[in-house]
Amino acid sequence: MLQHIEDALGYSFVDKDLLAVALTHSSYANEHGGGAEHNERLEFLGDAVLELCVSSELFNRFSDVREGDLTRMRAKIVSQPFLSGLAQECGLDTALLLGKGEESQGGRERPSLLSDAFEALLGAVYLDGGFDAVTTVVRTVFDGKWPVQKQGGPSKDCKSLLQEVTQRRFKERPVYALVGSSGPEHAKVFTVRVTLPDNREFISDGPSLKRAEQIVACLALEHILPEEELPFPDDVTEDA
Repeated sequence: MLQHIEDALGYSFVDKDLLAVALTHSSYANEHGGGAEHNERLEFLGDAVLELCVSSELFNRFSDVREGDLTRMRAKIVSQPFLSGLAQECGLDTALLLGKGEESQGGRERPSLLSDAFEALLGAVYLDGGFDAVTTVVRTVFDGKWPVQKQGGPSKDCKSLLQEVTQRRFKERPVYALVGSSGPEHAKVFTVRVTLPDNREFISDGPSLKRAEQIVACLALEHILPEEELPFPDDVTEDA
């Protein structure tokens, strides 16, 4: 029944129950009672596994790219719109087990639900086959979708360019908000959300508030500008 999922991943589960849990939304588990398992714990694990796999792949692919651009690349690849698209390509939208309420509200087309399910699936692969297995799956599913390094291009920082773009298109500026921070004082990670005038939102992290704002601005630009107009600075600056 779920062979098409395994075919899309290029991976066959030893423990098929893990695959089933990865595809079970909490709404379905709640409706069926009896302590049925759902995919939220696997999503938690898969989120961390995905970030490590993507970070490692980018690090190896782009040996001469600095940390700021690597972070921007990763932010796009692990973003909700990108992952929900991958989930649809793998057939998760049709394979998910949803509760009746979630189903009636269009859950199968909800990007947040699909991206969470994709992360849960990777968490299941990790538990079933280990890190080497999930690394191979990520390479398979992401084949042809990794960013291509560009030389030259405009040097303007992402935050300034995003402001120009939104003012030109919407006559308004983007709005940045600090979502939270984590980690010890000497190594804090800041999470920032940018909201565009058309209400699209993007979230990303950075080692400082200004750096996080730059990174999330780059992520937003990835989704609203043609590829040839994107800035590709040597690093994401903090002075804008």
